[in-house]
Amino acid sequence: MASLDELREERLKKLRNYEAARGTAYPIELNPSNTVNEVRKEFESYRERGETILLAGRVLAIRNQGALTFFDVHDGSGKIQVIAKKESLGDEAFTLLSDTLDAGDIVEVSGILIVTARGEESLEARQWRFGAKSLRPLPDKWHGLKDDDERFRHRYLETIREEAVRERFLTRSKIIQSIRNFLLEHNFVEFETPILQHLAGGASALPFETHHNALDIPLYLRIAPELSLKMLLIGGFPKVFEIGRSFRNEGIDVTHNPEFTSVEWYEAFGSATRSMKEVEELMRRLVKETQGSLVLHFGGEEIDFEKPFHVITYEELLLKYADVSNREGKNAKELDSLYNRFCRPKLIEPTFITEYPEEMLPLAKRLREGTVDAFQLVVGGYELVKAFSELNDPLDQRARFEREAEKKAQGDEEAQVSDENFLEALEYGMPPAGGVGIGIDRLTMLLTDTKNIREVIYFPTLRPK
Repeated sequence: MASLDELREERLKKLRNYEAARGTAYPIELNPSNTVNEVRKEFESYRERGETILLAGRVLAIRNQGALTFFDVHDGSGKIQVIAKKESLGDEAFTLLSDTLDAGDIVEVSGILIVTARGEESLEARQWRFGAKSLRPLPDKWHGLKDDDERFRHRYLETIREEAVRERFLTRSKIIQSIRNFLLEHNFVEFETPILQHLAGGASALPFETHHNALDIPLYLRIAPELSLKMLLIGGFPKVFEIGRSFRNEGIDVTHNPEFTSVEWYEAFGSATRSMKEVEELMRRLVKETQGSLVLHFGGEEIDFEKPFHVITYEELLLKYADVSNREGKNAKELDSLYNRFCRPKLIEPTFITEYPEEMLPLAKRLREGTVDAFQLVVGGYELVKAFSELNDPLDQRARFEREAEKKAQGDEEAQVSDENFLEALEYGMPPAGGVGIGIDRLTMLLTDTKNIREVIYFPTLRPK
């Protein structure tokens, strides 16, 4: 078996042969008249009219049969077979194609549409040229890139070969666009808030720290845009949202990535109750658009989103599955550990968990002593949504921050930090509001029936080779 260096050298020879005959194999642009998808949809119409079709894409496979060469071209919208005949291309062009074309090359091909004796819709080539000569062979579909880290490191090779993987990322893009459209239709305004912040506030997690050389100050990668978005409410924008990246400096395993994508929205004069209705409406829309129906197939389960979502309080859930009959002496982290171990995996159908301990959510409005007005949505065992009625009492918020500071002083690195700028803004008056955060990565996992979060992140964080 030839080594990679030998294969590359062979392709370099082909490149030099092509360029000696035709000039550069890397033209400034290609000019396809159609996409493969368009051709597929209107194939009979184009064929009956005998129109010349100009396509561009990557060669995925080649089959040589003497005076005939068959190769498959994929342009990102679909794949079509191209048939190169010596009698149609001419001796010189056909010989050049036979001698220089490899799987992986980018080509532009023009010709007419035909149907083969086997009934396959194809393009019969009349002219061709390179758009880019591939100097490295694509990995074998069945034997290459079996190591997960290598697959993730060379994701672009995987999405060349694997239609299902490419579709997964197209679905992710559609999910984000659908969420954006939903919020815009409900009169929300999109904002961008700072990723580099003086304080890593807005959520509980271990932050990343960096340094701004020109200003000579420490800065943190944001954990969540929550406080910045709430300052927009104070500034007179009643409905705001952001779709963007946030960061947490935590361990990386099969369920975590330090960078994550989320959408957060905040609605003045709203509450967790109103937000719950919006979340239920959005989730049904996403399932319908991605699945074609309101039934989701996930992990061997059939989940019906048409039925009303279940609602259960956090305490009821613990009592039901974890047998926590006596909560005395158990802090928030201990309760959360029990919840993650015994309760969350049981929640397959869409379930809203409500009424959380105040200690867990220091930015949420109190429902009663020790309990805040909040909810999470769990589907398929995944926590997808966290939401609550936003605390807008500046004195209460300061007291909560002080308690968080005590926890941090006692060694809790993930405790919420106090933000004086936010507290100052809060004293000017923030309307009652509902706030929602949805993790796009987990949502994509659910809607594409995927178990590993790195399978839905095109560029997951990996250790260097």
